[in-house]
Amino acid sequence: MSQEPQHEVTQILHDWSEGDAEAPARLMPLVYDELRRLARSYLQRENRGHTLQPTALVHEAYLRLVDQTRVSWQNRAHFYGIAANMMRRVLVDHARRRASGKRGGSAVRLSTEDVQIPLEERAADFVALDEALEELAKFDERKSRIVELRFFGGLTDEEIAEVLGVSTRTVLRDWKTARLWLYRELAAE
Repeated sequence: MSQEPQHEVTQILHDWSEGDAEAPARLMPLVYDELRRLARSYLQRENRGHTLQPTALVHEAYLRLVDQTRVSWQNRAHFYGIAANMMRRVLVDHARRRASGKRGGSAVRLSTEDVQIPLEERAADFVALDEALEELAKFDERKSRIVELRFFGGLTDEEIAEVLGVSTRTVLRDWKTARLWLYRELAAE
């Protein structure tokens, strides 16, 4: 992930889980650069004129993270997985607000690595992917989480395996299956 001291981040996360109200404030300086990198990565998939900036995405996601009172933080990979989910929620909410006022537009492509998924409108990309992931989660939660952690969270296969408590081979196998399922699902739209 980044250069933040892994042990220190993990310790602060454990402190947070134990009820230390100051832990989120101590954590932010250690994870901020990595969260900004993730935010920039997400926003590169958006239109050039996107109104949400990386700093705003990080801050909105972090505010949602701080509101998490029932999370028992396992480690930094778990934190980044949850942060990825929060960023996804922020982007989906933002896209829904923007898409509610307009329809149409030219065809665009949303890439999950080497798979190109055709979609109709840039603001609908995250909404369509979110809906597809929700559908996938109904019958295979782990595959949905793998896509979320990889695509939205930028986690490596090894980090995803750590977060989910499975082997890297399982992550790779599930990623391949989920990617094909999503391609079929989104291409049909």
